[in-house]
Amino acid sequence: MTTNRPGVGLVSVGWMGKLHTRAYQALPSVYPDLGLRPRLVHAADTAADRAGYARDVLGYARATTDYREVLADPDVDVVSICAPTGLHHEIGIAAAEAGKHFWIEKPVGRDASETADIAAAAAKAGVVTSIGYNYRHAPAVEHVRELVAGGRLGRITNVRAVFFSGYASEPKGALSWRFRRDLAGAGALGDLLSHVVDLVRYVVGPIAEVSSLTSTVYTQRPVLPMGSGTHFAVIEDGELGEVENDDYTAALVRFAGGAVGTLEASRIIVGPQCGLGFEIYGTDGSAAWNFEQMNELRVCLGRGGPYAGYTTVLANQHFGDYAHFQPGPGNSMGYDDLKVIEAKKFLVAVAGGERRNSTIDDAHQVAEVISAAARSAESGRWERVPAVVHGG
Repeated sequence: MTTNRPGVGLVSVGWMGKLHTRAYQALPSVYPDLGLRPRLVHAADTAADRAGYARDVLGYARATTDYREVLADPDVDVVSICAPTGLHHEIGIAAAEAGKHFWIEKPVGRDASETADIAAAAAKAGVVTSIGYNYRHAPAVEHVRELVAGGRLGRITNVRAVFFSGYASEPKGALSWRFRRDLAGAGALGDLLSHVVDLVRYVVGPIAEVSSLTSTVYTQRPVLPMGSGTHFAVIEDGELGEVENDDYTAALVRFAGGAVGTLEASRIIVGPQCGLGFEIYGTDGSAAWNFEQMNELRVCLGRGGPYAGYTTVLANQHFGDYAHFQPGPGNSMGYDDLKVIEAKKFLVAVAGGERRNSTIDDAHQVAEVISAAARSAESGRWERVPAVVHGG
C-alpha cells in the first residue's frame, strides 16, 4: 500500500456511500498539505444499477453486486461500509479478516455484542477503524471539547443533550429497514441517541450509569421494498407492516467524572429537522451548541460582571478544522464537510499519523451505553455501563 495513494473500496452505494465517496474526492483540495490522493478502486451494491452508478458516475474503476469481491481486491486498502446496520456484523468482520482498514457507519452493530465481535476482529487483524460519528467533527464541538479539557468551564456539573429529528414524523413514512429489529436493532435509541452518547462522551467523558424509557408512537407504517428508497420516503395507501423498535427515548445518566445529565432522542418529533445539540454546564461557565446552527456557539465564561450570560460566537479559524474550509467567520460549513474531516482523520491514521479518528472501541463503548439504556427501559432500574477494554 502506498500510504498517500490508498485504494478505496465501497460497500453500499446509497446516500451515505455517495457521501463517503465525495469526502475521499475532496481530500486533495481541502488538505493539500497532507498529500493524500485516494484512488476509487472498487464499489459494491446488491442493486446492479447502483453498482453501475458507482462505476460510471462516481468514478470507481470496478463495480460488483457482491461485497466479497471488494474485500478480495488486492488494490483495495481501505473500505467504507455504508450498508444497513443489520449487515455490519458480517461485513465488518469480513473486512477485518481480509486485512482491510475500514470506515463504518453507526450504529456499528445491532447491539453491544455484535459491536464487540467486530472490535475483536479488528484488534486481532490490527486494522485501523473509523466510525461515522460525523457530528463530533464540527469545529464548534471541537472547541467546546478544548474548553472542557482546559478547565475553562470549571468542574462539569450537568449536561442536557438531544437529537430531535423529524425524519419519521409523517405517519405514512415508509417502513424502511430502520424500523425493523433484525436489520436495525433499536430505533431512535440506536440510530439517534448513539450520536448523542458519542458527543457527550467525546466532550465530557464516559458514562457510568443510565436510567431510561422508550416509546413507539406509530406502530405501523407502509412497507418499502429494500433498496428502493430512503427512510424519508412517503407512501400513500401502501400495505402496512409493524414497527418493531422505538420512536422516542430518554435517559438519565451519571458520568464517571461525577457530572449528571439528561439525554433524549426522537425520530417522530414535529418541528426540529436535525436538532442535535447539547448544553454543558460547569462551575465557571457553560456552552451550548445545536447542529441546525452548526456554525454558531453560545458560550458563557465566568459567573458575574457586566457581560454575564451567553455570547454567541461564530465559528472561525480558532475552531477545529474550520480554516481548511472557509476563510473567515460568517462563511458556513455544512454536513458534507464533517465527512471530509472524518475521512481525513481516518486516512491519516491509516498512514501512520496521529490517531484523532473515532475507533471501533469508541463505537463499542457507545453500544454498551445504548444496551444499558435498553435494559433499563425494560427493567425500570438504573443500569451500569460496562467498561470496554480497548483493543480487545
